[in-house]
Amino acid sequence: MNTDNSPLEKELWDKWLSDQDSDSANELIKNYLYLVNFHVERIASHLPKNVSKDDLKSFGLLGLYDALKKFETSRDLKFDTYASFRIRGAIIDGLRKEDWLPRSIREKTKKIEQVSQYLEQKYQRKPSSSEIAKELNMTALEVETNTMDSLFANVLSIEEKPKDGFNDHKEGIGYSITDNDTSVSPDGHLLTKEIKKELVTSIKSLNENEQMVISLFYNEELTLTEIGQVLELTTSRISQIHKKAIFKLRNTLAKM
Repeated sequence: MNTDNSPLEKELWDKWLSDQDSDSANELIKNYLYLVNFHVERIASHLPKNVSKDDLKSFGLLGLYDALKKFETSRDLKFDTYASFRIRGAIIDGLRKEDWLPRSIREKTKKIEQVSQYLEQKYQRKPSSSEIAKELNMTALEVETNTMDSLFANVLSIEEKPKDGFNDHKEGIGYSITDNDTSVSPDGHLLTKEIKKELVTSIKSLNENEQMVISLFYNEELTLTEIGQVLELTTSRISQIHKKAIFKLRNTLAKM
């Protein structure tokens, strides 16, 4: 087992693996709780404020316990890595079962899409969030926030529930989208390659701050608060930049 544990952790693991000792399990859960908190913060950044972080944490804890039960020590794999997939998958699965996106947001999203299509035909280009907001008597931030919420909801609706065992997943906008190379057709590979190419091009069209936030969040896996510290901006401002960037990338991301 590739865990790089301290002597105390190794003792806890030995007790848990040999006796399924509940006290050891509780201590191990405390030890790896930081993984749950990390994924709760990242996923919560995509969700409306009405979604309780406590609920996400509950889903994540179920995923962590599930990881403890199903982890195979014979694999050359760190528990932290395996647990991260289980935790993230449990949170996503819990969200999928809950009707977490309010009807008001769904209705606003539909209006935003209709106005966006109308303005695109009118101007022969993609409208900005400010232009859409003006038509709907909303703020640009409201348009961007609704777009991001609905985009994440759409991703959840098309994801497959993770199967038993360890699956490879992509880290990114959709979080736990299963990536089974053996089941993807040659045409599918070409489509994925083209979408990734489009996404890279789209990201280059963002301004410097937007590119930096996207890179630090999805590549470096920093939280919005940590990104704020790096860029010397408030977490609120980083959140706004993140939403604006996602809004600009929405057409490419919707294909993923």
